Amino acid sequence: MTQLTPIMSRFWDHPRSWTLATYEEYEGYQALRKALDTPADDLVQMAKDSGLRGRGGAGFPTGLKWGFLPPPDGGPRYLVVNADESEPGTCKDTPLMMAAPQFLIEGMVITSYAIGCHHAFIYLRGELVHVYRRLLRAVEEAYAAGYLGKDILGSGFDLDITVHAGAGAYICGEETALLDSLEGRRGQPRLKPPFPAVAGLYSRPTVVNNVESIASVPPIVLHGSDWFADLGTEKSQGFGLFSLSGHVTRPGQYEAPLGITLRELLEMAGGVREGHSLKFWTPGGSSTPIFTDEHLDVPLDFESVAEAGSMLGTRALQIFDETTSVVRAVARWTDFYAHESCGKCTPCREGTFWLKQIMDRLEAGRGSQDDIDKLVDICDNILGRAFCALGDGATSPITSAVQYFREEFEAGMHTPAAELFPPERSTLFAKETLPA
Repeated sequence: MTQLTPIMSRFWDHPRSWTLATYEEYEGYQALRKALDTPADDLVQMAKDSGLRGRGGAGFPTGLKWGFLPPPDGGPRYLVVNADESEPGTCKDTPLMMAAPQFLIEGMVITSYAIGCHHAFIYLRGELVHVYRRLLRAVEEAYAAGYLGKDILGSGFDLDITVHAGAGAYICGEETALLDSLEGRRGQPRLKPPFPAVAGLYSRPTVVNNVESIASVPPIVLHGSDWFADLGTEKSQGFGLFSLSGHVTRPGQYEAPLGITLRELLEMAGGVREGHSLKFWTPGGSSTPIFTDEHLDVPLDFESVAEAGSMLGTRALQIFDETTSVVRAVARWTDFYAHESCGKCTPCREGTFWLKQIMDRLEAGRGSQDDIDKLVDICDNILGRAFCALGDGATSPITSAVQYFREEFEAGMHTPAAELFPPERSTLFAKETLPA
């Protein structure tokens, strides 16, 4: 069995894991001291050599993204951390920021030094008020200890960090929509090119990285790129947080090398809930094509998951047993994507609306003979034609669900999903009996 690698999560069970004092007990800010004695270009190369890829979904090489910035021209350049974790089932960045926010802060200082940034931003989903307060406190502690502000640790390097709370729009997880929102505009994707590396925040060179990507930087700097590259697989190096939720005995965050399988993770998590069997699951969140029990041994790395027909995404492993209606689950996700479409492009704005209507009919048992083919046809007309990835993500669970469970969609022409799969059978918590 592939072993877990508790690195960012190794002291989450400490009574006060979120404090600077606790972080310093576990090698905190040693990497920053090492980085400040290293040429910035060498840090960028270290990120490239480590093989670190974006942990926010697309898996783009992090060091390569840093290297895209144009040569300094005397003007500002920015680092923006995408903490707008909003997709159903995705829940790795939030516990990381709650339990060990200093990983992110230290990673931001090192990254900013490497790319020549003196003002960095964290864009956080607005509803996460508890995380917002914890980040503000973490930044405050870092300033007080001399890890932020002017002349950090006597190096002559200056950095300020601003924590910004968004307004709860899923579309702002798209990096250019995030930048527009951060500038005070309505959060909608920008036309690319120019890419953020050339004209990002305030039309200046900008690096946009996910929380986990930046939090992975201090361990890489401290222990070396070879240490990180030796974990994981040949093309998907390193470790990551795998979020198990749903019908699993012990849901939670499992930090392991990329390439681990769901079978191995389920063994560690006590398996599917007692008395039930796995029906389907998501390898990378609700915007990725679903898998079934036949994919239990697919290595969870970027290449293997793609070859099997899905995406590793954010490693949000939502587990569903045989009591769950695929049609109902996909209909709920479709509701979300229709609601969160920003409306900028026609394929996503109109397509998700009609997908929602058809999914609602099939869930209610009022579908027509043509609805399944119509669903797939609409998905084909959205895929690759939307302005950003939201439209593509909305089609993924539908097309894959039809592929693996077409008979359930056909049943939606005559029988409601609630009759075929009574909701009370799939609930995770027993309903409390109210007093008479």
